[in-house]
Amino acid sequence: MFFLIGYYNYTVWLTFIGMLSSVTGMGLAIQGMIIPSVICLMFSGFCDMFDGIVARTKKDRTDEEKRFGIQLDSLSDIVCFGVLPFVIGVCVGAREWWQIAIMALFALAGLIRLAYFNVTEETRQKQTSEKRRHYLGVPITSSALTVPLLFCFRGLLEGAFPIAYTLLLLINGMLFVVPLQVKKPSKTGLAAMLVIGIVCTALIIIFK
Repeated sequence: MFFLIGYYNYTVWLTFIGMLSSVTGMGLAIQGMIIPSVICLMFSGFCDMFDGIVARTKKDRTDEEKRFGIQLDSLSDIVCFGVLPFVIGVCVGAREWWQIAIMALFALAGLIRLAYFNVTEETRQKQTSEKRRHYLGVPITSSALTVPLLFCFRGLLEGAFPIAYTLLLLINGMLFVVPLQVKKPSKTGLAAMLVIGIVCTALIIIFK
């Protein structure tokens, strides 16, 4: 698309789709359609899970295209896995000032982690062409799994759910910026997370 700025080859399509899914999820949450919004969050996580794999299949990417992909992925991630969980939290009743403050800090922690990742990833790619084997800090995309998992127990928690949701984002956000070395999931690990996501989707729909 020579008449638009940016790069539009197939390597970024999943990132585009994931971001659109999360923005749609925000709109649904605001309208009170919480379960569809959580499903949008999980779908965005699915897109993020495979966008890097798809991108690496294009061997002739220029350095500029690679850098564009890194920036695009991170900007999309903060929308999908930082802002959307915040919006969902407000819409499920976490509206006390301290809850909003904690969820805002969750989004900020995600932003800090993504910015740090961008800097270190650009440096790493200049030094080696090997795949990344470890992350420093839990990836922000983890919220695409932890939030739906909590929703599986929404019926049991009932009135305490907004507090439980706030505490989940507090813990999740702290793990974004704590310098823990986290092994990058293998293909088996990705398959396991996909299965967990499918099971969560089914449970959320059945017990909504």
